[in-house]
Amino acid sequence: MLAAGAAASARAAVDPAAAGGDAAWLQGVLERFAGFGIKASGGPGDTASGAWVEGDLTALGYRCERQAFETPDADVRTATLKVGERTASVYPQAIVKTTGPGGLSGPLKLAATPGSLEGAIALIVLPFKRWGFIGDPDVARPLTDAFARGAAAAVLVTTGPTREVIALNVHPTQPGHAKPVATLAPRDAEPFVAAAAAGQAATLTVDAVVGRRAAYNVIARLDRGAKKTLIVTTPRSGWFTCAAERGAGLAVWLSLAHWLAAAKPRVNLEFVATSGHEYIYYGGEQYLEHHAPKPADTHLWVHIGASAAARDWHEFGQTLRPLPTPDSSRVLTATPQVIEATRRAFKGISGLEAVYPADRANAGGELVNVIEAGYTPAIGLYGGHRFFHTPGDDMRCVSGELVAPVAKAFRAAVAASLPA
Repeated sequence: MLAAGAAASARAAVDPAAAGGDAAWLQGVLERFAGFGIKASGGPGDTASGAWVEGDLTALGYRCERQAFETPDADVRTATLKVGERTASVYPQAIVKTTGPGGLSGPLKLAATPGSLEGAIALIVLPFKRWGFIGDPDVARPLTDAFARGAAAAVLVTTGPTREVIALNVHPTQPGHAKPVATLAPRDAEPFVAAAAAGQAATLTVDAVVGRRAAYNVIARLDRGAKKTLIVTTPRSGWFTCAAERGAGLAVWLSLAHWLAAAKPRVNLEFVATSGHEYIYYGGEQYLEHHAPKPADTHLWVHIGASAAARDWHEFGQTLRPLPTPDSSRVLTATPQVIEATRRAFKGISGLEAVYPADRANAGGELVNVIEAGYTPAIGLYGGHRFFHTPGDDMRCVSGELVAPVAKAFRAAVAASLPA
């Protein structure tokens, strides 16, 4: 009876409904994060958001440190595609290759048309998709083919669910294309597609100062004198404001940090907010390689990735109308030791109730590297909401009401794993 009472007391101390994190609190976190603006790695918004969470966790008693590294950078002055009197803005694809201030001129040609592209600006109209990575075969193949046929530059029309331009993640060290690549919003593409079909003269200008800049991970540790450590990670960087893509996950992450600091479980706590995410999880790789506790010393690794709780939208022609419900394009995975408890915790939450085994076939984002490094048990979320990687990912795309059920479910899943 005494043992049962002690176990019950320990469970009560980590009640997943305790220690704040309600919808209003989460709304405040989301607004604060969005208010820092663009979150490109090492930029002002990324740096400021890192300092903010660092200060918040320090006040809770966590010992915080910054893990520094460098990421590619481009200070863009001009990025346009021009045909005749028509000019559209383009988004320079990292790692940015410039044309110089005068631009690069040549015939604009559809890459889907067979034949030589020698000296041309290849226009590649991608199929409909929620794009995210330049290494996606549906992007990589036509790009490689266009340059093999002599294209001097390429412009990708990122056909997607919002008609906005979509930025694509890229590896920071693997060799990329040696010629300029940019992305063009589908809503701007029609006259350029017609011009490319006719082979009209065009000028692509990507004028930028290209280099590298400092970025950092925030690592916050609360040592309980335990043998094992609970690790909770989330990326905080991204191409644009990332209110839903990054903000939702960061709000859940911060909620867990507050709750566990108050709950005082019998595990050490390590919370990590990584930069460098656009460069194929570079900050996460740096933490995993140089700082993370060994797998044998890890109690559980929880990774909260992209689009944890983003708004869904109705389509009325080319108009989108916001819904009060979440976008279900999100995936949850867990290793065998915790998969059933995770399923119970997320029951009824759209897109997350079907918890898949966390393996290379199902896991996404940074969790793939975590699993391959031998960390288990582990839980990981990833997704790609409608405004994923677009400039429109602002506070219209997320709310505390949408994030609250996910935060509560993560608390329940973590609570189920904690020692009695």
